[in-house]
Amino acid sequence: MSVTPTPGDKFTFGLWTVGWPANDPFGDPTRPALDPVESVHRLAELGAYGVTFHDDDLIPFGSGDADRAKHIERFKAALDETGLKVPMATTNLFKHPVFKDGALTANDREVRRYALRKVMRNLDLAAELGADTYVFWGGREGSESDAAKDVRAALDRYREGLDFLADYVVERGYNLRFALEPKPNEPRGDILLPTIGHALGFISTLEHADMVGLNPEVGHEQMAGLNFAHGIAQALWQGKLFHIDLNGQRGIKYDQDLVFGHGDLLNAFFLVDLLETGGYEGPRHFDYKPARTEDITGVWQSAAANMRTYLLLKERAAAFRADAEVQEALQVAGVAELSTPTLGAGETPGDLLADRSAFEDYDPEIAGARGKGFVRLNQLAVEHLMGAR
Repeated sequence: MSVTPTPGDKFTFGLWTVGWPANDPFGDPTRPALDPVESVHRLAELGAYGVTFHDDDLIPFGSGDADRAKHIERFKAALDETGLKVPMATTNLFKHPVFKDGALTANDREVRRYALRKVMRNLDLAAELGADTYVFWGGREGSESDAAKDVRAALDRYREGLDFLADYVVERGYNLRFALEPKPNEPRGDILLPTIGHALGFISTLEHADMVGLNPEVGHEQMAGLNFAHGIAQALWQGKLFHIDLNGQRGIKYDQDLVFGHGDLLNAFFLVDLLETGGYEGPRHFDYKPARTEDITGVWQSAAANMRTYLLLKERAAAFRADAEVQEALQVAGVAELSTPTLGAGETPGDLLADRSAFEDYDPEIAGARGKGFVRLNQLAVEHLMGAR
């Protein structure tokens, strides 16, 4: 298997990733700003499939109509020259001070109306550029004070806003689905819809629930101490994995946005195994930040590292699945048996009560003493990951 990326791998990057100038709350930028057109060309050279953007990544906030049109035309020309696609777009509803108390859930009604217009304008551009997924990350939708935010009312406004924007997409005939991106905290102390589970519950209340899914991010779930591969499995199970953000995270702390795999590598291994075997066909999108220590050469080295790591993990996961000893260990562990329904076809509560083998004649002591072989199976995974098999 080749570890040289090609567009067929569907690797995508946000303009805000490679374009991050490496400023943080405690330090000034360590790199100059990148022209989006240069990012498009360099990513194409590295073998990427596509590029994604917030409106303000492409068009500086406050640009007039003429300047806006020039930025869009330059970007479209670069896409035409390189063949890169725009599978996803989103709106920056977090950077400008106007959004300091949120956008769709700000206490201030005028801010909420302004946010809707800002999204609508970029939905038009996303559709024009051929995107099929539109992400909503509510980084400012939350609070630091329980007294200052009525969460029930905020959820009402969140739902109202998304229902309205979905109506707009349907009315315009755009081929766009929405994907919510959960995160527990940072920049707000507590963000609404903090995990995959919260977001799935919220989606079920929407008027257009069928066109709204998820864009989970590795670091965001791991910041909450959760197993990202498990969350992705549930999103797949519910048919709601519309997009995915890949990066690296080391434990429960601030959002690190490391290169994919440069964090919990074992979980990344099982995640790639799941994505490659679980039916996900969307882009493998990298939402990371090149380390602040790196110069511009390091930026492109880090972009390449994301793709190479994914392909190496894909290769290792395939070898794991093809190993005869692994297949035997999976059988011993009873992994496939979980796919067998607990009840027989048409079995009723009365039928189960009449089945003495299910309870009266069943010996839980024997079953409880039986080893499962899970440690052996996990060790085989580790050895494949490390290239020892």
